[in-house]
Amino acid sequence: MAKKKSGSAGGTPATVALEKAGVAFTVHAYVHDSASGLSYGDEAAAALGTGLGVPHDEVQGRVFKTLVAEVDGALTVAVVPVAGSLDLKALAAAVGGKRAVMADPADAERTTGYVRGGISPLGQRRALPTVLDASAAAFPTIFVSAGKRGLEVELPPLALQSLTSATLAAIARP
Repeated sequence: MAKKKSGSAGGTPATVALEKAGVAFTVHAYVHDSASGLSYGDEAAAALGTGLGVPHDEVQGRVFKTLVAEVDGALTVAVVPVAGSLDLKALAAAVGGKRAVMADPADAERTTGYVRGGISPLGQRRALPTVLDASAAAFPTIFVSAGKRGLEVELPPLALQSLTSATLAAIARP
């Protein structure tokens, strides 16, 4: 996979961070449809599956959503497959905390510098502790938000883990 600049899709802090780090990645753009009725992650998975010709089940496991939670009052990023949901107890345990709840969306947006549906684990305004679901390690590449709705970045999971100093842990439920 060759490094690919964001080109006409427009650079984001996430793609800038990847370029600066010299990480091989590919940007995939699709038209975001707010009227689709799908969650942002499901919309991305559907668009990527269609655009890349990847079977639905495979793409569902490779497309990850970025969620922001509070663990014992501290914001923490969780990166889990769109096909599943976040296990808040497992997230808390992964960072040595006791209790986790989903963060207020406005706090997540303000802290990361991204809008809901476009929050990337990369290039955040303030780097937060990050946990990547262990299932990511099963794939040569995964997809995460590139920092705006309708833009995904494909990269090796180990590169994402390294750039975000993420803990790898089983934090997703089917």
